[in-house]
Amino acid sequence: MIKRLDNVKLPAGSPESQLLKIAERRLGAPVRYFKIIKKSLDARDKGNIFWVYSIAFSAGDEREERAPLERIAANPKVAIVGSGPAGLMCALRLIDRGFRPVIIERGKPVEDRRRSCLEFYQSHVLDPESNVQFGEGGAGAFSDGKLNTQTHDGLNAEVLRYFVAFGAPREIEYLNKPHVGSDNLYNVLRNMRAHILGRGGKFMFDTRVSGLVCADGGLKGLRLTDVASGKEDVLPCDAAVFAIGHSARDTFTMLNDAGAAMQPREFAVGVRIEHLAEDIGRAQYGKSYKILPAADYKLVSHAHERTVFTFCMCPGGVVMPAASEEGGVVVNGMSLFARDGVNSNSALMVQLRREDFGGNDLFAGMRFQRALERRAFEAGGGDYSAPAIAYGDFARGACSGKFGEVVPTYAAGVKCVPLDEVLPGVVSDALKAAIPDMDRRLKGFASSHAVLTGVETRFSSPVRILRDETMQSVTVKNLYPCGEGSGYSGGITSSAADGIRTAEALYERFK
Repeated sequence: MIKRLDNVKLPAGSPESQLLKIAERRLGAPVRYFKIIKKSLDARDKGNIFWVYSIAFSAGDEREERAPLERIAANPKVAIVGSGPAGLMCALRLIDRGFRPVIIERGKPVEDRRRSCLEFYQSHVLDPESNVQFGEGGAGAFSDGKLNTQTHDGLNAEVLRYFVAFGAPREIEYLNKPHVGSDNLYNVLRNMRAHILGRGGKFMFDTRVSGLVCADGGLKGLRLTDVASGKEDVLPCDAAVFAIGHSARDTFTMLNDAGAAMQPREFAVGVRIEHLAEDIGRAQYGKSYKILPAADYKLVSHAHERTVFTFCMCPGGVVMPAASEEGGVVVNGMSLFARDGVNSNSALMVQLRREDFGGNDLFAGMRFQRALERRAFEAGGGDYSAPAIAYGDFARGACSGKFGEVVPTYAAGVKCVPLDEVLPGVVSDALKAAIPDMDRRLKGFASSHAVLTGVETRFSSPVRILRDETMQSVTVKNLYPCGEGSGYSGGITSSAADGIRTAEALYERFK
């Protein structure tokens, strides 16, 4: 019989082998089955930091077996557009249900995609189809790989289980803040692809969906364009999942032209802020920071009329070039599993309102994003270098042209310029009010040496593709909007969960 013990505390730095001894004392017998269910860090008292565990154990040889999912007998033709977290999880669940989906990806497999990104950082020549936004794994492939979410979706545990099954560290299933890392995600993605191919699925890389084939109010097929040759083809399908992420602006336009109902969404824009990882660790954990994992943080400020918040915090990480359109600069953040880089960074975002976009039509937000990215491109010198400035200069409205202790990590290089000339006034003003306010909760956040690098514009999709209770488009039957591109999720975990949910909707329909 499995017993469970909650609120087990171990001082920071203690070996986890002590947990087994605690279980044996409680059981009064040798433990043959042992599992960590949950692990979190309590650092409220810097003089007494400890790990808190929930554990399960038994004297018996317990087996954890999952009943196989029911499978369909027929083989409906299902296409999935996009191979980010939503598209891949949808594909994996469909495979488990007996489907053989075709995954259409405008970018490249992760091996070639990684080479494309490295070439971009070095040569400053962008491939609009293979970059940090587009390609196998989606934008999440070159990120911190965080799998924590604020949503209490029952499918979150399923998402973690899939990641572990394909090579992610098992600890993500019980850590309070799960983290995979871009280095591990690379191998996880390759394993997922091999599994899908081995069970009858198909990938079509370097292939863009350029139109829909519709009849009788429903989708009957997809018009495809080979990225390299321009050759066009049609793929008949019974249903198509559009898991296109937040950056496929041309695909949003195509879907709107084809009659898929959408609505504009408010979103946030901002910068990446970098500090020394050591300083963040000391501020969060005091003297214990050296024996603990790289420290993270999550901050919100209401010091300005616009809410300012941190997002996608990358301990021991770097700032990434994340452009997907020529003539625009976009930044993002990533870290490897070890999180052992010199700097830590986070998106520092300002929530915008519809009136900030300069228009009320569907794509006003998209045009706003693009204009801001192009302004950053020009300010950086027109070669994909990013505009950046030390916070001390930014706060006093000056530009010394120098950086202090914090050296910018943006891989394509930075140019020190006044960010006030790049950012909209409301964004600049909100950041200047919020950073000192956040410093009250995280000492050193307003360090004059902190570096601000712009611009972060891809926080979320600027439009939502409307869907009904069956997960289908409200105006185009057989079209299933999914993940961030649908506007119903944000981030890796919630998008992946939406992919599983969409797969289950397809199973219910076709079983």
